[in-house]
Amino acid sequence: MTLHEAIKRYIAWRRAHGAKFASGADILRCFLRYADGDAACDAVTTTQVLTFLAGNGPLTRYRENKYYALTGFWRHAISRGYATHSPLPDNEPRSPIRPPPYIYSREELRRLFDPANLEISRRGAVQLDAATFRTLLLLLYGAGLRFSEATGLTVADVDLTEAVLTIRATKFYKSRLAPIGPQLSATLDAHMTLRQRDGILPGKDSFFLANRDGTRLASSTVYEAFDTLRRIAGISGRAGGRTVPRLHDFRHSFAVHRLTAWYREGADVQRLLPVLSTYLGHADLEGTKVYLSMTPELLQQASLRFARYVDGGRDA
Repeated sequence: MTLHEAIKRYIAWRRAHGAKFASGADILRCFLRYADGDAACDAVTTTQVLTFLAGNGPLTRYRENKYYALTGFWRHAISRGYATHSPLPDNEPRSPIRPPPYIYSREELRRLFDPANLEISRRGAVQLDAATFRTLLLLLYGAGLRFSEATGLTVADVDLTEAVLTIRATKFYKSRLAPIGPQLSATLDAHMTLRQRDGILPGKDSFFLANRDGTRLASSTVYEAFDTLRRIAGISGRAGGRTVPRLHDFRHSFAVHRLTAWYREGADVQRLLPVLSTYLGHADLEGTKVYLSMTPELLQQASLRFARYVDGGRDA
């Protein structure tokens, strides 16, 4: 079997088992530029693999992604008899340590949600109005959604009577229900009323967060507006964290603030961690760990809990 056909079958196999496998498929197709797709899998050399992995710049996490994509393919190819051995190098260098996420403080969130700052930040974006921009940010933080999940919500997905969001076709091809609190529910209700008045929500299948013409929010437009907003709000990275705080860090902040609140309430955090993982749409707890960065406030709450335990108090 040729390398091209083997890769094609591997991609189909991954997707048949529920994985989107979009970036992995792109990586494997890109690899065909470095190896002869019409030759057998065993014809691929370690030199070709190293040339593909090296790229044109310094060591990055993308190299690690390429290595893992090739590792998965060759493991599958060998198990199916398409190949007899793997050409991947054994001494692959470790990728750079990923900088920890940026956790917004309550004061920083207040400045980011300030209507005046939002109005100034999106003036260059003709289709994005300030009210929609603000609702998006509140949704990212208040429900801990991914950007694509928030912008993909339709009117039918937002049940304000039950205060529940339906998140469809997520990162892992799964749908989930996300209950929301009364404050966020009231914000979404006000947004829906405003959009209906402006005629931007004509039907159940229309995007809940939409441009002025009803189309889906473009990531490039929102990212640019947020970058401006971040500078207006005076928020920049700090030592040990990311140089530039991102939209995705609202999701990180949601998780850390929720965990901190549970510690304050004396809740059973170990029991509730799987609940948080499910709410965020993760397949397991490993996916949630990246969001639980230690902030001074979180460390303080954890230390207080431990001190009560040492003193003989009940660890709720």
